[in-house]
Amino acid sequence: MYQADAFAKKIFSGNPAAVVPLEKWISDELMQQIAMENNQSETAFFVKKQAGANQESDYHLRWFTPEYEIDLCGHATLASAFIIKNFIQQDIEKISFSTEKAGELHVTVSGDTYTLDFPARFPQACAIPEKLFQGLGIDKAELVMKGRDYFVVLQDEISVRKVQPNFSILKELDALGVIITAKGQTADVVSRCFYPGLGIPEDPVTGSAHCNIVPYWAGKLGKKQLFCKQLSLRGGELQCAVQGDRVLMTGHCVLYMKGEIDVG
Repeated sequence: MYQADAFAKKIFSGNPAAVVPLEKWISDELMQQIAMENNQSETAFFVKKQAGANQESDYHLRWFTPEYEIDLCGHATLASAFIIKNFIQQDIEKISFSTEKAGELHVTVSGDTYTLDFPARFPQACAIPEKLFQGLGIDKAELVMKGRDYFVVLQDEISVRKVQPNFSILKELDALGVIITAKGQTADVVSRCFYPGLGIPEDPVTGSAHCNIVPYWAGKLGKKQLFCKQLSLRGGELQCAVQGDRVLMTGHCVLYMKGEIDVG
């Protein structure tokens, strides 16, 4: 097992992810137990496809939070690509992942940067549940939409920084999580992301959330390229772009730990 900090240039920043390369799939129950034991926001598991298989992708990839298997995760995909490039296939420049719920994902390596090629997601207008504002501790928002997560646009960067969530209330919402975002002062766009129902009160840097954030703000600001900051305690920076129905997210990754798992 490896642990790496994604969307980070130095350890103890960005978003930590555990990465477990497998020769073949182990049981879902065991993967969930390992993810719970790791207690990171995500543990990624991947299996290299057999040589000669008539498939486009190089690896099958799955992600587990301490509570559930997740449908899409950016930082753990970046961390997986980092491990493959540095410990498994040093000469690789483009890594393709096959996923059950998010389709084909690609990561391009250029020097010490990794660019994720992910599907764009577009939240839709929705009724605002009473507990959403209560859980965020706010009175109003510029806009509220919903996809996999609630998508809440606030007035400015200061408003995003000031939010003090009540995670017990947010956990009761009928969505996986809550994204809050605003036009930035220290970046084009800023955000924070909360997933208490998955055992992740505040996620440090959330690639999957930027599949929503980037298309929305690209249209709003009239820009195809955006510098995005996630304003968590650890913090994270992403260079992002819209390319048709895809979102490109570029960042760095650093190794924190490698070791062996003993499950008896």
